[in-house]
Amino acid sequence: MPLPGDEPMPEDEPTSEPLGPAPVPASAVAPSGGAVPFGTPDAPRVAVRGEAVLEFDPEIARLGVTVRARGTDRRAALEDLTRRNSRALELVKGYGEAVEKLETGALSVQPELAEKGRRERVHAYNGRVRLTVVVQDFTVLGELTGRLAELELTRVEGPWWALREGSPAHRATRQQAVREAVTRAREYAEALGARLTALLELADLGAEGAPALPPAGGLTRAAYGGAPAAPGAAPHLDLEPERQTVRAQVTARFLMSRPHLH
Repeated sequence: MPLPGDEPMPEDEPTSEPLGPAPVPASAVAPSGGAVPFGTPDAPRVAVRGEAVLEFDPEIARLGVTVRARGTDRRAALEDLTRRNSRALELVKGYGEAVEKLETGALSVQPELAEKGRRERVHAYNGRVRLTVVVQDFTVLGELTGRLAELELTRVEGPWWALREGSPAHRATRQQAVREAVTRAREYAEALGARLTALLELADLGAEGAPALPPAGGLTRAAYGGAPAAPGAAPHLDLEPERQTVRAQVTARFLMSRPHLH
């Protein structure tokens, strides 16, 4: 019996607060840590990869132009470089909308020391400026390249053929890769007497176009040649555009109906 003045201690009431989420079985956890739906005998899962490799005509051609000047006087060398650079810019700008982009890169003027003698003596000054020309009209590319090559102390490199960064060719290739994945998964399901019922996941492994500055295309005779150059005129090069290869890969996971194995 309780003594006078003693009150019974209240019993602990059950708490309504959750103690945390129930653990996820290890078999239902992906290597990355997230839960993923797994197939069952009634709804098996099929995982496939879709690939596409397509070729397209190039959209642009890049030329690298290096203008140089050399002289024993710094100012004279810089003036020669300025004059030759202006002449190259004027020549390129004269082609109007055929040239999509014209950019000036690094410029340098540096002294050249004499090889003999103990004292540091400047023998000459070398100047150089780099231009990048992006041509979108290939009908003028051969003529422009020839005229640039004729300029004084001017080096021309290219053309480097390419697709634009946002070219529809990349989208077309990615879509083809997805279609290839669906076709392959459907073929697997049909081989088991089943059909696809749902898409679980579609992962883009990356679509890769031609490099911004791929190896120079062949300078062979071809499609964009014009009329023969007149005597005394700059040589007109016939340039064959190099087709561009675009690749895309995707992985896809589907659920399919119960297969008929008999």
